Amino acid sequence: MSSVLDLVLLTEVFVTLFVIMDPVGTVPIFLSLTSGRSASSMRRAAWQAVTVSFAVIVAFAFFGQRILDYLHISLPALQCAGGLLLLLVALELLTGKEQEATSAADVNVALVPLGTPLLAGPGAIVATMVFSQGVGRGAEFAAVALGVVLVHVSLWLAMRFSLPILRVIREGGVMLVSRIAGLLLSAIAVQLVADAVRAFIAGEG
Repeated sequence: MSSVLDLVLLTEVFVTLFVIMDPVGTVPIFLSLTSGRSASSMRRAAWQAVTVSFAVIVAFAFFGQRILDYLHISLPALQCAGGLLLLLVALELLTGKEQEATSAADVNVALVPLGTPLLAGPGAIVATMVFSQGVGRGAEFAAVALGVVLVHVSLWLAMRFSLPILRVIREGGVMLVSRIAGLLLSAIAVQLVADAVRAFIAGEG
């Protein structure tokens, strides 16, 4: 079995991405951004968000370093941009303005900010790039690929089964969850920007 699949690497990839992408922590943010939508629309948003995230992660796994080199973009710059975008979303959640945006028919929150940069954020992208660069055998490739797939299955399950939670907490609960999610997301965003600034300073030093 180990010749076909590197179980140690599979575990490392899955645990690392699971912690970074945080399927459980995604639930309140998903409920907040899809508030007021039908159950079928929320299920569709969950599928679309996971699909977008998976596509972004796979693209950067294969071509990430080439894309960044071609555009002359450093990893800290990518991380800072993702943090600023998440901060904007967090401010909307904290002020309640996300309800106006998500109620518009032409706005698909499954693509941005759910698919990216929330799920396929700078941390997940960088981690996947590091794992993919270390792949040398078929067993290692299979382990990294399966780890990425399993994490996205976990993300979909978390969002898919958030619907029963919505039926329990109702509209008032969603408003409370939105404020909490906004606070947590703003902290994540600030941390991303702070890490990026620290990386910039370290690079100059």
